[in-house]
Amino acid sequence: MPKGLYIHVPFCVQKCPYCDFFSVTDPSVKELYTDAVVRNIKATDERFDTVYFGGGTPSLLTPDQFSRILSAADICNRAEITTEANPNSVTPAYLRDLKSVGINRISFGVQSFNDNELKALGRLHNASEAISAINAANKAGFDNISADLMLAVPGQTFQSLRTNLKTITELPLSHISAYMLKVEEGTPLSLDTKALENIPDDDETADMYLEAAEFLDSRGFEQYEISNFARNGFECQHNLKYWRCEEYYGIGSSAHSFINGERFFCPPDVKNFISAEIQNKVVSGGGGDRSERAMLALRLTKEGLSLSEYPEAQKPASPLIKGGFMKNENGFLQLTPRGCTVSNEIIIRLLRAC
Repeated sequence: MPKGLYIHVPFCVQKCPYCDFFSVTDPSVKELYTDAVVRNIKATDERFDTVYFGGGTPSLLTPDQFSRILSAADICNRAEITTEANPNSVTPAYLRDLKSVGINRISFGVQSFNDNELKALGRLHNASEAISAINAANKAGFDNISADLMLAVPGQTFQSLRTNLKTITELPLSHISAYMLKVEEGTPLSLDTKALENIPDDDETADMYLEAAEFLDSRGFEQYEISNFARNGFECQHNLKYWRCEEYYGIGSSAHSFINGERFFCPPDVKNFISAEIQNKVVSGGGGDRSERAMLALRLTKEGLSLSEYPEAQKPASPLIKGGFMKNENGFLQLTPRGCTVSNEIIIRLLRAC
């Protein structure tokens, strides 16, 4: 059965203050890094039906580097091939070249259409550049375009959120990821007391999430995962592999894999990845057991947890259904938008029974 392929591209112009993903700001080794990615893909001897370039900022790669990487992989016909991109790192010509080398889905890290909020997040683009990039991708022939929107960022108000939602749903997008900002320990944002004071509190954050979910649904973006909304048929097939406990290879510094019931990752070290003939493998444990499958299934708001497979979940779910946090849809327990705001607590309760 074909697998998913994740490629971590760790290069960034600068690191955003809220980000805790592995990245570096020295792009001088991009060509050597590409060589190592190609070498490792060939070593998998696998067929892939989804490919996802994440980062970092994958759009710092050249079209030729994308092409060499994709040529190294045995990719199924009609495979979903995604790259993340920053709005300020693309041009119309670059987007046309990406389309021509086989990329058929692009995900823009927009986060906000409010320039003050973008500045607070340390983003290098402004709202106008984000809108232009999305329109340029559409004009270049992309009909599967996603954008990230961050909720409860420093200085955000309900009015600025509503403006963001109106703007993003008027663009030629097929998918929207709407994330509540999480302040990760050790990031520059976690040490910025002024910014932290301007972050909406927990109750406001929950209300912002609920308003976003309702608005997106009203504009044709159906929620299919806690933070993801799509027009019919445009759910991210690669990310669904993660939530369905399907197998995938991760290539590149810090990339994670799940193969044959084992989870492992490549150390977050660019020099080590480039110099090794085959990337070093650090085993992080087993995966795909019954509890993990239940936890991930509960994230999928359109699919949910099967009561025929997990009948013991019915009892703890009953008060949650009565409270409007969950619903039973044809024998599958699904989180409601209200339940998504406290999803961790709900998942813990149900896992205790499973």
